[in-house]
Amino acid sequence: MQESEIRNYAALMKELDLTGLEITDGAKVVRMERAASGTVPAQMPLLTPVQQISEEKKSLPENSSAGQVPVTSHIIGIFYAAPSASASPFVREGDHVKKGQTLCIVEAMKLMNEIEAPADGVIEKIYVSDGQTVEFGTKLFLIRED
Repeated sequence: MQESEIRNYAALMKELDLTGLEITDGAKVVRMERAASGTVPAQMPLLTPVQQISEEKKSLPENSSAGQVPVTSHIIGIFYAAPSASASPFVREGDHVKKGQTLCIVEAMKLMNEIEAPADGVIEKIYVSDGQTVEFGTKLFLIRED
């Protein structure tokens, strides 16, 4: 990704008063974060550098415990439980899922980002509703591992 593109995204973040933005291009990920209302804490940089996310980091969240795996949004956008308005949801509470199975879509800037199950298990809880706006780190699902 070119510096000019990153600067354009940073300007868009400021214009829309977004606190975070993540752009994925294949295996490369650009994650930008800023404090709300333009206030930047002394220890927090305005923009974080381009990061390469390893497959290990993508697999299971660090805060999983006792066989329960929280699934969080990695991007700011609109949560969609189904592939279209007339389709059935990807998953419901109580459904069994396989690692890599699509759980939902988060739409960001007209891009549809599939959120996949990080582990095999049962959907124990769905925290958000269809059409709800989610932010980076919003808890979407809780999976009880098999």
